[in-house]
Amino acid sequence: MNHADDLWVISRTGAGVDNVDVPAATEMGILVTCIPGANTNSVVEHALALIFALAKYLPLMDREVRKDNFDIRFKNLPRDLRGKTLGVIGLGRIGSELARICYQAFGMSILGHDPYVTSEAKAIFQGWVEFCDMERLFRESDVISINIPLLPSTQKLIGAREFGWMKADAFLINTSRGGVLDEEALIQYLREKRIAGAGLDVFTQEPLEKDNPLKELDNVILTPHTAALTRECVIRLAMEATKAIIDVLHGKRPEGIVNPEVLTQPRWQGFLKG
Repeated sequence: MNHADDLWVISRTGAGVDNVDVPAATEMGILVTCIPGANTNSVVEHALALIFALAKYLPLMDREVRKDNFDIRFKNLPRDLRGKTLGVIGLGRIGSELARICYQAFGMSILGHDPYVTSEAKAIFQGWVEFCDMERLFRESDVISINIPLLPSTQKLIGAREFGWMKADAFLINTSRGGVLDEEALIQYLREKRIAGAGLDVFTQEPLEKDNPLKELDNVILTPHTAALTRECVIRLAMEATKAIIDVLHGKRPEGIVNPEVLTQPRWQGFLKG
């Protein structure tokens, strides 16, 4: 930003802006935009894929069949989702859509935790999402999905205490940001089989360090922050991000403004019409 003499807008191809120094952009009068809804379905589908792969033990079954161990089928390891409890931390677009699908399609009970959901918004979930504190959610859920942004208040929000509340046969899914989990604590719980497994699309450091212990564990599924990188979604994100820039250049107020306070600065006075 310091080297851009006439920079007006930074348009993120995604919902997260943790890779943009928003306070610095604001101070320099640069508008920051994101696309909060364009990747919702793609990320939800990825979370579902991780849930199914873990519950049905697909990586293990694949490995054993390749080793001619067809008798693995008689261990009855796969589990049904119907009748189980899904705990959702963060009931935004992604979390609420994942909860809806699991409730309607698989008959799962839904526990939710989101301190930012207003009383009015909770009316949308009335009758099918039971809001509760973190401890109850971790203790009672068979699958826990993390769907929160990485903020100073959410840095390592979930650590050893929360993992200690989990059932020994429960699964953890994280498609949000790696920094919201205490990765070292999670590795310890997975290594000691104190929780059944995890599906992780995001990590504290990306790419993963070459010696990261997660790579050696057989009860975790790792994907390279690819939940939103489907063929369709990357085109959708690029189009929406480009549209935000075009809107600004044409004097229109774009969607997904992250730092609206920047519009009060002198350089923006009379620039945007809507």
